[in-house]
Amino acid sequence: MLQEWLAAVGDDYAAVVWRPEGEPRSYPDEEGPKHWTKERHQFLMELKQEALTFARDWGADYILFADTDNILTNNQTLRLLIEQRLPVVAPMLDSQTYYSNFWCGITPQGYYRRTADYFPTKNRQRRGCFRVPMVHSTFLVSLRAEGTEQLGFYPPHPNYTWPFDDIIIFAYACQAAGVSAHVCNEHRYGYMNVPVKSHQGLEDERVNFIHLILEALVDGPPMWASAHVSRPPKRPSKMGFDEVFVISLARRPNRRERMLSSLWEMEISGRLVDAVDGRTLNSSVMRSLGVDLLPGYQDPYSGRTLTKGEVGCFLSHYSIWEEVVARGLAQVVVFEDDVRFESNFKMRLELLMKEVEAEKLPWDLIYLGRKQVNPEEEAAVEGLPHLVVAGYSYWTLAYVLSLAGARKLLASEPLRRMLPVDEFLPIMFDQHPNEQYKAHFWPRDLRAFSARPLLAAPTHYAGDAEWLSDTETSSPWDDDSGRLVSWSGSYKTLRDPRLDLAGSSGHSLHPHPQDEL
Repeated sequence: MLQEWLAAVGDDYAAVVWRPEGEPRSYPDEEGPKHWTKERHQFLMELKQEALTFARDWGADYILFADTDNILTNNQTLRLLIEQRLPVVAPMLDSQTYYSNFWCGITPQGYYRRTADYFPTKNRQRRGCFRVPMVHSTFLVSLRAEGTEQLGFYPPHPNYTWPFDDIIIFAYACQAAGVSAHVCNEHRYGYMNVPVKSHQGLEDERVNFIHLILEALVDGPPMWASAHVSRPPKRPSKMGFDEVFVISLARRPNRRERMLSSLWEMEISGRLVDAVDGRTLNSSVMRSLGVDLLPGYQDPYSGRTLTKGEVGCFLSHYSIWEEVVARGLAQVVVFEDDVRFESNFKMRLELLMKEVEAEKLPWDLIYLGRKQVNPEEEAAVEGLPHLVVAGYSYWTLAYVLSLAGARKLLASEPLRRMLPVDEFLPIMFDQHPNEQYKAHFWPRDLRAFSARPLLAAPTHYAGDAEWLSDTETSSPWDDDSGRLVSWSGSYKTLRDPRLDLAGSSGHSLHPHPQDEL
């Protein structure tokens, strides 16, 4: 891959020195390729020292160190860092967890020390360039700055007694030379992969990196592969399902593109279904479809009636249920286009379905992402540790549906007594708290379960800067004036605080405070 890239762009550089190592090497006492033994640390320090010495001998003004699992997405990174006129400066990199490429505190023994400044810096609640005791992984050194001639990686400083680790050795060298290190977060520079544990392998690192790509697609800026390198071929599959449906509004091309890119990265073969656009509906169209409001329906929070956006959402799901029955599809996955996938989504879903099949569990619907409404603990399913019996739930962003389940949903004739689809489903498995609503539907025998932990979450929640809802920002169902109303009173799209308590953050690696290390 590097050879291919150099063949395309090598002439753009004043000089290129490439010294490939022919075969992978192992180290004494290593548990695996991601285990950092003393010998591996030393080899890395020698390589970094060789690069630093080469840059000095060559007369370079600067040297940029960048680990191979760090991805710079900002093509102005070098210019922005040089303009700071600092001796050692790092562009702050984002990750799936609290981890980044700087420390805000260090103990007298060279270990990490938590400070009050770390999270405001990492989360960009304070912005700028800040002095820190350590930067690592990707950083720029000004070789003309005072004191930087004393910096080095190997051998360590003569007085060094801290842990034998390249990033700590360099931090000590800066401290001993009186050279300040800074981290800058005013701009978005790129990403770094979360390190795997010493007992894990390259496949675990690949899974983490795919998830990082997905997170970048949601939160931006995305990581696009270089046009100058070939990528390994993708082999998308339907994960054992008869179809993977993706409901997407044609007038939301950014969402559609992000969703299709996410599925492609995970090697999932999805089929687009153009969502019914509530803005195109009027009273005559809805009458022709047989749509009528469930008597007495009101949004449980705002008290508003059904919106045209909610009608369009229901009709979109309904069309899929019809196709499932018409084609006799045994089991399908349904996604909306605002899904944030949990880490290793594909393998975890495939494993869940194998476990369900092995236990011969009768099921109609399995939520993969939802908002649990009631705080009560849901019943676990015997023999299936990753499944619970679903209680009253909101959202239809990701679920698995069986042929029997689709038949039950259609048989209830919901179009002539419509309410939002995420209120309809709990009625059908008899978990909705409103008895008046439930009285209109019988039988309510949908066998519904939920993945635990959840495998998907919304990309954004109400209140987020990027949040957008075509069901909440919409006309009332019987209003043909074309005016749009933003229904801010509904709490359905707010983040569920229980996700944090359950260890699911919507940022699928379940970050814990120690992950900042």
